[in-house]
Amino acid sequence: MPVVPGIGNREPGFASAAALRSSDFRRCSSRSRCPESRFAMPQSRPSRGFTLLEILVVVVILGVLAAALVLSTAGSGRRQLEREGEQVRALIAYACEQAELSGREIGVSVAIDGYQFSRLEQDAWLPLREGELRPRHWVGGTAATLSRDGARAEVAAAYPEKPQLMCFSSGELTPFRLDLALGEVPGRVRIEGDPTGAVSLAAAVDANAR
Repeated sequence: MPVVPGIGNREPGFASAAALRSSDFRRCSSRSRCPESRFAMPQSRPSRGFTLLEILVVVVILGVLAAALVLSTAGSGRRQLEREGEQVRALIAYACEQAELSGREIGVSVAIDGYQFSRLEQDAWLPLREGELRPRHWVGGTAATLSRDGARAEVAAAYPEKPQLMCFSSGELTPFRLDLALGEVPGRVRIEGDPTGAVSLAAAVDANAR
């Protein structure tokens, strides 16, 4: 009788291997665990959301970081404003020293964008372009308010033809008060000059002070 290919000529171990796989599948289908069987079904874990306490902790941390950033920014702006005020004070004092040493008046002009020093040359005030007394620009966002002899002086976009302040060759100085404010930084710095030629800086002046 002819042998049908694939039926009568199977390997002896073929049926045994199939039977073993079938037996493994039945055992793993029961409630018992089969960690080493490839038929083991993965166990799903229930999803877990954030608790209210975890959310509150995150909110508190974000709040602390935001407050630290605000304080750091305000402190940096404050230091920048104080450095600007100290530079203005030192330069005006230096201009007055140079006026006394050279025997020639030096003017100080204040504008919205900055300030400059000038010297009288044949009835005309000519700005000094080089050296320490070269024109200076305010730090971005700086607002300047100037008072002279107790009266408010105009601070315009362009420099005036005649300086608002004068360092005299005698060592005297036009009495003035220059207040500087920087953006949202609280308070302001104040530079004051008296007739004797002394120039001082008052830091942390209240914004409402006059």
